[in-house]
Amino acid sequence: MKISQLAAQLFTVREHCKTAADLAVTARKVRAIGYAGVQISGVGPIPEEEIARIMCEEGLAICATHEPSDTILGHPEKVVDRLQRLGCNFAAIPFPKDMDFTSAGQLRELVQKLDASGKVLRDAGLTFGYHNHATEFVRFEGAPVLDYIFRRVPVAHLVSELDTYYVHLGGGDVTAWCQKLRDRLPVMHIKDYVFTTANKPDWCEIGQGNLDWARIIPAAEKSGCQWFVVEQESCPGDPFASLQISFDYLKANFVA
Repeated sequence: MKISQLAAQLFTVREHCKTAADLAVTARKVRAIGYAGVQISGVGPIPEEEIARIMCEEGLAICATHEPSDTILGHPEKVVDRLQRLGCNFAAIPFPKDMDFTSAGQLRELVQKLDASGKVLRDAGLTFGYHNHATEFVRFEGAPVLDYIFRRVPVAHLVSELDTYYVHLGGGDVTAWCQKLRDRLPVMHIKDYVFTTANKPDWCEIGQGNLDWARIIPAAEKSGCQWFVVEQESCPGDPFASLQISFDYLKANFVA
């Protein structure tokens, strides 16, 4: 892993990204920690040109975005326009709205829409990714739904934005999934997983939980991962402090 491959998912600091002024301060803090890029998600209604200007001024690449499922599946041309104005070449669907993963009809329709949207983005020179949660590990036709999706949508139209926390929460093996997605894993959400004394799973800083990063990171690199995006959906205190802890751990243990 290179330090230039480490990005912060702005959803982690979403409470500090509501206005352009807030976003500028946040970008400065994220860059000061050492991150080279950001993913745009959880940001307030700020014009794309303003977002791009702020990130450029702070020396941060926009490596990815999350786009609402209604937009990316129903109006992918709007996503193309947004990405072009942001200067970004990758968008992921965070979760298909109102999806029932046990319904064969809904799954067939989802696959068709993913394929069609992916073609629109590809024709524009962009890349479409699928971000998983744990629910995609519901079994369908003898395998997790995530398998069903990637078997039926060609790699040219859909790649993975694998989320390590949710793979583990769903009962999957993160390293095995990195290997399975070889050459289909340009962006990965790296989140650590911890179990609490209240008998519940929780998010935590990278290196502070139970995931085996010594196996995961090399497997992701072998599969061609270009961006390792740190995300923590809930932090115990200052989210910037959590981003710092995760960055320091990754830099000390995995950055060449």
